[in-house]
Amino acid sequence: MTLDPVHFKGITQLAGRIKRNVDASDHRDFAATVWDEWLDPLRNDGEIVVEPVDEQHRRMVTIEDIALSDDQFPTRHGVDSGTINPTTFKNGLVLDVAQAAMSAVPSDLELHRSRTVVMTVHSNDATVDFHDDWQMRDEGYTRERVLHAPRVSRYESAVVHELALYLAESEHACTQAEVVEDLLILDGPIYPKGLLNWSYREPELADLLVENERPRDVVENYIELVENFAKRDVPLVGFVKTPLSRSITRTVRQARGNAPWVNDAAFFSQVLGRSEQSEDSDGSDRNRDTLTFTNWFVSRGGSDRAISTLDDAFDLERELSPEEYEVTFCVMHDPRDDVIYRIEAPAVFTHDADRREKIITQVLKGVAIERGPPLAIEKADSLARISKHETQALQDSLAETLDSERDMNYDTKRSEQWGLD
Repeated sequence: MTLDPVHFKGITQLAGRIKRNVDASDHRDFAATVWDEWLDPLRNDGEIVVEPVDEQHRRMVTIEDIALSDDQFPTRHGVDSGTINPTTFKNGLVLDVAQAAMSAVPSDLELHRSRTVVMTVHSNDATVDFHDDWQMRDEGYTRERVLHAPRVSRYESAVVHELALYLAESEHACTQAEVVEDLLILDGPIYPKGLLNWSYREPELADLLVENERPRDVVENYIELVENFAKRDVPLVGFVKTPLSRSITRTVRQARGNAPWVNDAAFFSQVLGRSEQSEDSDGSDRNRDTLTFTNWFVSRGGSDRAISTLDDAFDLERELSPEEYEVTFCVMHDPRDDVIYRIEAPAVFTHDADRREKIITQVLKGVAIERGPPLAIEKADSLARISKHETQALQDSLAETLDSERDMNYDTKRSEQWGLD
């Protein structure tokens, strides 16, 4: 059953009852004030959580011009990891499976064949045991492992999902690191933020992150990845397609009692969006021929704090000075689809102004051409993605292998029948 016209009209009329005391132009003005006066640096309880790497500025490039510009790096590689999503079985097991792949531009078919596969399993049954050593398959092209997840009383799905996802990605990146000669782009942030956010979600998860070797090993992989690329002087970058950071928004809200943006991406959309219309425009005729972007910033707020100089990175051993690992980022806006992307890199790769310029120029070119993530990321995503059909087939096969049925609920059943995510 769908909405009848009378229902549709009624819902839109309900929205008309929502009154706002501030119009969109006031929001844009407030965003401009925050940009002009708050970010150099942005402090929270006396600590600097965001500050420019160099001079703070906004820039723009014509999409056609940047698309036709020369590549800044002769070869580009991308890494991504895809999962089947957490699956619960009636025998008490909760598991997820992730596969990671690396792409190359220009293409390298042997590299594209390589995979790292991780199955993470949670069980509250102390008698469940299995071998979790790395094994090779597919003539040595696939490296795989079963990982016994730390036991928790809640959040089993989050634990198996994030451990599988980030272990597969980091292991594959570390294993294939020597193949990369010019630039590596991770599909997502440069550190495992979903896992690092455990510190803020629940005391049990926070304790795991500090005390258990499984999540610590994953974080250590990313630290070693930074060190490997720094030693070889090859830039390591993260391309975040859906930025969810709230460091700026949260800090402004605490200081002013109000910040009208859902998150930092919404704030930067106000700062970087350009319209040729008057202030009351709905943006439908926004300027669509230029990409706009910010300077680079250092981030020490939210999940970025753990690897910053404000924290101790869980006392993990590190070869470089602490400030070299800090997250630096810049933000870009593509007006064609009105989307915000965040580009991240460890500070060790963004101290030099020329290198910062090369990185952002290469990413801008990729976005201009692809109207989305650069080609290296698109290819990595395509290689690592596990389709909905493959996911269901795998889940059914796993149920047969484990001699147990999937623990279904109504939402799961509806999702499979209706094709919902």
